[in-house]
Amino acid sequence: MGGAMGNQASTRGIELRKGTESESIRIRFMYKGMECRESLKLAHTKQNINYAIRLRGEILNAIERGNFNYAEYFPDSTTASKFGPAPVKETIGELLREQLDIAKKTLSASTHRGYKQVCDSHLFDQWDKTLLRDLTAPAIRAWIAGLDCKIKTVRNILTPLRNALEQAVNDDLIEFNPLERVKLSKIMPREARKTDFEVDPFDMKEISAILAACVGQERNVWQHAFATGMRTSEFIALEWQSIDWVSSKISVDRVKTQGITKTDAKTAAGNRKIDMLRGAYDALVAQKEFTQLKGGLVFEDPRYNEGWADDHALAKRWRRILTKAGVRYRNPYQTRHTFASTLLSAGANPLYVAKMMGHRDTEMITRNYGRWIEQGTESETRKQLLEFFAQMSPKSNGIIGKAL
Repeated sequence: MGGAMGNQASTRGIELRKGTESESIRIRFMYKGMECRESLKLAHTKQNINYAIRLRGEILNAIERGNFNYAEYFPDSTTASKFGPAPVKETIGELLREQLDIAKKTLSASTHRGYKQVCDSHLFDQWDKTLLRDLTAPAIRAWIAGLDCKIKTVRNILTPLRNALEQAVNDDLIEFNPLERVKLSKIMPREARKTDFEVDPFDMKEISAILAACVGQERNVWQHAFATGMRTSEFIALEWQSIDWVSSKISVDRVKTQGITKTDAKTAAGNRKIDMLRGAYDALVAQKEFTQLKGGLVFEDPRYNEGWADDHALAKRWRRILTKAGVRYRNPYQTRHTFASTLLSAGANPLYVAKMMGHRDTEMITRNYGRWIEQGTESETRKQLLEFFAQMSPKSNGIIGKAL
């Protein structure tokens, strides 16, 4: 011991220890019913002793508040292992960059670009230097509440972060994913929570203007969308092998969301075969020159000559097309609403429309499109509809030709 100085220090939970070649200061404190002793390799100077006293006081305060982390104060201590693993010092930015590297190797180039853009535009600015252990659900909620975005955009922004946190859970870096405790519907402003799926269809004049504003294979994408009622996640995943030219049928059995293609639909009716109507047939024939020889996806992003990363990437181009066409903006999902409402107003059987759209019965059709069922159309518009929606196969019993 260090003589009188050592005895005086010991009364404050500090012990001055002296070896043959070096000195140290030992701190004593109680933690979880155990007396703990940790040595600091410091000389017995007044400054070092005061530092040790302050450190012990800080530890006692942390223990009292319930946020003392043994390994954080004494990372090399053998005693620390008795109280759990060392704290994770990895940052959110590091995790996100690891995820981007994985995405670059395992996902399409366009999907990787989409993830990187989200990270660069939103996630790095907010969370780059944040330690993983400090990322909490309340902090995420506060950040999301300040985003000026629709709920669907927020979900896209959160995708890379969610992937990174799920990997951290799998690697035992954290016990749970804090995003699991974040409910967007509880924190997003009412206006931002408004769904993009409210029915607001385009009329035939607007459809013509939109298609006229398209360049190259863009026209084929959107003409096909208007003429099939397929969801954007469905037609960006459509492959040539799903086109049956003999029976004039299109198999809808794949979806692409957040850069990942899946073959399981939400419902049994979601996987379906739909009639190839005139507008869709013409679009697919025109699209052959662009992608059929590849034998894969029907529709590609013409900027990169590869499949669309997701419907978010497609929506950006869609907005530019509508601006060029001078048509009031509505989201791409309105092509699906346009398909349903137009057929119904022309007199098509609601059950037929339901099956074309992947619904098992007419409940959804009646609820969403009821006012179009009785609306009818003018004779000139009716003629245009006949040309655009006429069935290709005379064997089809699907009713469009009869209904119109």
